Amino acid sequence: MTLAVRAMGLADIAGGLRLCRASGWNQLEEDWRAIVESPGGAWLLERDGAVIGTAALMRYDALAWVAMMLVDPAERRAGHGARLLAEALAAAKDAPCVGLDATPLGEPLYRQAGFDGSYSLVRMVPRSSGLAAAREGRAAAMTAADLPAVCAMDREIFGADRSALLASLLSRAPESAWVVESRGFCFGRPGYRYHQIGPIVATDGDIARSLAAHAVAALGGRTVVIDAPQHDPQWIEWLKSVGFIEERPFLRMFLRGHIHPGVPSQQYAICGPEFA
Repeated sequence: MTLAVRAMGLADIAGGLRLCRASGWNQLEEDWRAIVESPGGAWLLERDGAVIGTAALMRYDALAWVAMMLVDPAERRAGHGARLLAEALAAAKDAPCVGLDATPLGEPLYRQAGFDGSYSLVRMVPRSSGLAAAREGRAAAMTAADLPAVCAMDREIFGADRSALLASLLSRAPESAWVVESRGFCFGRPGYRYHQIGPIVATDGDIARSLAAHAVAALGGRTVVIDAPQHDPQWIEWLKSVGFIEERPFLRMFLRGHIHPGVPSQQYAICGPEFA
């Protein structure tokens, strides 16, 4: 039996989706398409034609984001993750900043590869009784005309250009895209298990709450999650007050010596670990 790593193409998305379903991950074909078509690229590990692992590199100009580190549950603890990570890091060798979001299970591997922790995030999921986030504040539904200003703000706060990703999110889930002029915005996207709200970028917690409340209300009771950096305890407490609970943590990590870009304190929700 032969193990081989090779570049992942659109024809390989079905294999990536199989691994997502086996591990309980949320990605849809549209997510994998954006990942495979990213300038950074994606790779798979296969044995005799069977996909047993994946890795990807989302490239936002100066920021290279390691993503979709995924190994078939039956194939774990055999060094496959390290092999895939090495492929992604080789592709990121010219990037001024390389980062990722680690689960507690993956954190030791990333530390061995030279990553250090920067700050913590937590996945917030609804209680069984659902959410009670009534619309508040002056958020307005986003339109295509808002995108230039939104993308300019995102470049400053996120610290890199992800305008193509944001435009695709508006197209995929317009009901989740809200804006407060010059103060903040949010997006969302559908998934296999839940609808992800994020990114949420805001100048302060009041704006973040208004954006999140509008996004939740617009989804009409669908299951949602928010992956929230833990910079602002009041933001986490508000999420709990409207019906979210903490499910599991992440750790945002960067290669040793790399400084996180942007203004993390104004990032109230990420797009998801696969997109940063």
